[in-house]
Amino acid sequence: MSKEERFRLVLEYFQEHRPQAETELIYTSPYQLAVAVILSAQCTDKRVNLITPAFFRNFPDARSLAAADSSQVFELIRSCSYPNNKTKSLTGMARTLMGEFDGVMPSDVDELQKLPGIGRKSANVLAAVIYNQPTLAVDTHVFRVSARLGLTTNARTPLQTEQQLIRYIPENLRSIAHHWLILHGRYICIARKPRCSECGLKTTCKFYLTDKATKTC
Repeated sequence: MSKEERFRLVLEYFQEHRPQAETELIYTSPYQLAVAVILSAQCTDKRVNLITPAFFRNFPDARSLAAADSSQVFELIRSCSYPNNKTKSLTGMARTLMGEFDGVMPSDVDELQKLPGIGRKSANVLAAVIYNQPTLAVDTHVFRVSARLGLTTNARTPLQTEQQLIRYIPENLRSIAHHWLILHGRYICIARKPRCSECGLKTTCKFYLTDKATKTC
C-alpha cells in the first residue's frame, strides 16, 4: 500500500466515523484555552477540567492572572502535575500576553511561542482551535498513533512527525486530524494494550499486521 493510499483510507475512515472531533478541554475564551493547554502538559484533560473552574473564578482573564501572586496560583493547580513549573508558565504567559500583545492571543504559531509555557505543540493547538489555522499539533498520542498506522516512517521527534503528516493531510483537514489522532490514541490505540479488536483501522494499520501486535493487542 502506498503512503498516499494509506492516508486516504485513514482520513476517509475518520471523516465517516468521527465527523465531529474537538478538544476535550473546557474553555470559553482564547485565554482560558491557553491556561488549559499549559495545565494539560503530562496531565489528563479530565484532571485539567476539574482544576480550571475554580482557577477561572479567581483569575477570569489574563489581566487578573498577570497580577496574581504565585502562591495563589500554585494552590489552585497543586493537584496537577508539575505545579511549580506550571505556576511560573501561567503567570509568565499572562504577563507576556498583557505586556507584548495587549491581552490579545496572537494567531501566528511563532508569536504564540513567545508566551511562556507555550511550545510548538501548544502553539499549534491554539492556532488551530482558536483561529482555525491549518496547523497540526503532535503530542504523545499523535506521535504513537501515526507511527503505528504507518502514516509516519522513522520519525524520531514530534517535529518530524508533524512534517510527515502535513505532507499528506490537506490543509482543510489538519486541525481536525489532530483531534482524530488524539482521540483514537486516547480511547482505542492506547499505549500499553491497544484495543485492536475495536479498531476500524486495523486492516490498514502496519502495527496490527506485525507479530508484535499479536502479543500486545
